[in-house]
Amino acid sequence: MRKIYSVFLVPFIMLQLYGCAPLIVGAAVGAAGGHALSQDTIQGETDKDYDRLYNDALTVSRIRGKVVSEDRGQGVIELEAESSKVNIRIIRLTRSTNRLRIAARKYHLPNLSLAQDIFLKIIEGVK
Repeated sequence: MRKIYSVFLVPFIMLQLYGCAPLIVGAAVGAAGGHALSQDTIQGETDKDYDRLYNDALTVSRIRGKVVSEDRGQGVIELEAESSKVNIRIIRLTRSTNRLRIAARKYHLPNLSLAQDIFLKIIEGVK
């Protein structure tokens, strides 16, 4: 009986853990308030200055890969890193609050781990 119970319990727990990935991402980000929007996108809000956030995003982008295009006015940076296409978007919400959104895809498949890593590097650079 115990074996049968374990056979059904283990897959259930694995599904639950997989479903909690956005919560784990949010916990790792901490005060930045980041969370996964989809399988390839992570976003969070910060009260840091727009120009400083954009400069940190551009610096991290140049370190991680090749910047394909950038537009400070629109808050958009596109880069290629680790065979992935990464889109970084900074949106002004209020005078003191900005939203950082990063999407990464590798061969048209989601690459949330790369998006999360870049997000954390940008937030750490802003502090």
